[in-house]
Amino acid sequence: MADLMKFVQDELVTKKDFPDFGAGDTITVYYEIKEGEKTRTQFFKGVVIQRKGSGNTETFTIRKMSGAVGVERIFPVNMPALQKVELNQRGKVRRARIYYFRELTGKKAKIKERRR
Repeated sequence: MADLMKFVQDELVTKKDFPDFGAGDTITVYYEIKEGEKTRTQFFKGVVIQRKGSGNTETFTIRKMSGAVGVERIFPVNMPALQKVELNQRGKVRRARIYYFRELTGKKAKIKERRR
């Protein structure tokens, strides 16, 4: 049964070309929003907190500061409304999931850039 599900997911779900990114990286995600009959593109720019799952069920969480309030959003990698992902800056972190980043404020919340 698991082989059948894997086969169907591999055949029917289209692979998207996204850059390789991980925790600590700053990315911009462009996605479609439907409002009635109109569709528009909106972007969400922030720091990747985590990547979770594998294959077609993989998701990633992005956190941005909107004023003094932190906003997090979870995106599935295979979401049909996802148009493109831009990698703005690579971050140097030592963890795969940087939940500690939620409590940091001010200069402590800066992530150093990783050299390429």
